[in-house]
Amino acid sequence: MAKNKNQTKLRIIPLGGVDEIGKNMTALEYGNDILVIDCGSMFPKEDLYGIDLVIPDVSYLEKNADKIRAFVITHGHEDHIGAIPYVFQKINPPIYCTRLTQALIESKLKEYNLPKKIHVQCIKPRDTVKLGCFEVEFIKTNHSISGAVALAVRTPVGTVIHTGDFKVDYTPVDGEVIDLATFARYGEEGVLLLMSDSTNAEREGFTMSESKVGECFEKYFDEGEDRRIIIATFASNIHRIQQIIDSAQKHGRKVCFMGRSMENVTGIAAELGELNVDPKQIITQDKAESMPKEQVVIITTGSQGEPMSGLYRLAAGDNSRVKLTKGDMVIVSASAIPGNERMVYRVINNLYRLGVIVIYEALDAVHVSGHACKEELKLILSLTNPRYFMPVHGEYRHLMQHALLAEKMGHDSRDIFMPEIGKVLELNRKEAKFNGSVPAGSVLVDGLGIGDVGNVVLRDRRVLSQDGLVVVCVTLSGIDASLLTEPDIISRGFIYMKDNEDLIQHSKQIVQELIEDLRADKLRDWPYIKNEIRHQLKDYLYAKTKRTPMILPMIIEI
Repeated sequence: MAKNKNQTKLRIIPLGGVDEIGKNMTALEYGNDILVIDCGSMFPKEDLYGIDLVIPDVSYLEKNADKIRAFVITHGHEDHIGAIPYVFQKINPPIYCTRLTQALIESKLKEYNLPKKIHVQCIKPRDTVKLGCFEVEFIKTNHSISGAVALAVRTPVGTVIHTGDFKVDYTPVDGEVIDLATFARYGEEGVLLLMSDSTNAEREGFTMSESKVGECFEKYFDEGEDRRIIIATFASNIHRIQQIIDSAQKHGRKVCFMGRSMENVTGIAAELGELNVDPKQIITQDKAESMPKEQVVIITTGSQGEPMSGLYRLAAGDNSRVKLTKGDMVIVSASAIPGNERMVYRVINNLYRLGVIVIYEALDAVHVSGHACKEELKLILSLTNPRYFMPVHGEYRHLMQHALLAEKMGHDSRDIFMPEIGKVLELNRKEAKFNGSVPAGSVLVDGLGIGDVGNVVLRDRRVLSQDGLVVVCVTLSGIDASLLTEPDIISRGFIYMKDNEDLIQHSKQIVQELIEDLRADKLRDWPYIKNEIRHQLKDYLYAKTKRTPMILPMIIEI
């Protein structure tokens, strides 16, 4: 028995967050114990028509639910907690996280009204918890949200460190610097594997301190002393919101929060003491519109150009209570998440059309990243000095740049492992290698449906969005299958029917001749008839328009 135990290997299984930005999730498995790090979602790409959210495929975890000892969450961003309401519909292990992350998760669970109680345990940095064969210590880091932690996981074969999302900020807004001493302590003890944030692995130097953004805000509060100021940022960036509130108070301005997530998150943060704001300083949108402009600052969602967000509606003139006017100053205090660039610039263009003064990252330091650049990545590699290294959290180019950085620091390329979703890395004290894979990938969330939209549905949506729909209605006699009326053809998103009467009339003629030929053959196979209508019309319409609309035949028998 002991011999088998010694032969057991630690399995590292990325289920999301590698070769992509978002849906972060990694499982550590040893024997009969599984520990899962993070449970995130991802914005859908433009080719995922109608999809609301993308989450990891957790079929492997569902199959091994009895082995899962806990989920440990590094911080409260959506790409690390967004999938929890969906994943936890089928599994129910405890969750361990810091205070703000706990509050955000519990708010999310309450919103989704899950039928079973999920235990969310609050921990603090430097706390240690025993979870099966794993012992996890939480390490304070800096990021663009309060309560971010790295994880040091002691396993039977050695220590694994997962940095979570981090940067090294020596002057953070909350005064709590990253706990480099603990990283160094583990480096002295010996680290088997380091998994480290790769988002900014292409960028030289250090990431600027969050406090620099506060200095930039001060400049624009001074310059815009006679203007109304609107600042769009992530609702989760409590430190940045705190700096805006501090500047507003200093300049005698009231603060209005706009956007549901902004109101929810700031309310939670204020209740926890993470956000220091006098309730008397907060005003409603109606009040913000009626007050003198120089006495108001609006903090809103929409820094990613999301449709229906606070900033999007302001730029489109769709907010019934607050209207932007010429001379207002809008600061977009965020960088565009990869894939969101077009939406962000569309909003900025609309703001300019309204005569608004717009300040964004390309023009000034109104945003700093929450992720480490090369020098910080090198620092963590040096302090931990891992036996093996796996870059995580990034697209393939980010992972590759991080791997090359590790090589330059003297790590053997054979000890650096480029992860793939579902690909299993096996380690013991002597060796590490990829060995097999588990079911993994993406699950699409559309409304209340989870995973019920597959490739066939997406293909149909793509066709509908590109070439439109043609509906063919045929009414036949139930006695002899003769046509009772002329076939009816309806076009939606394909052609404008009034301008293409000849095309429609010829299409009707094709359908009518087909029905008469099949009736002569005494054929009453409706599925076959529908397929023939579809095929013949498809060939004709493509020949005439070089487009292939979705064709939907309907046969009514009377």
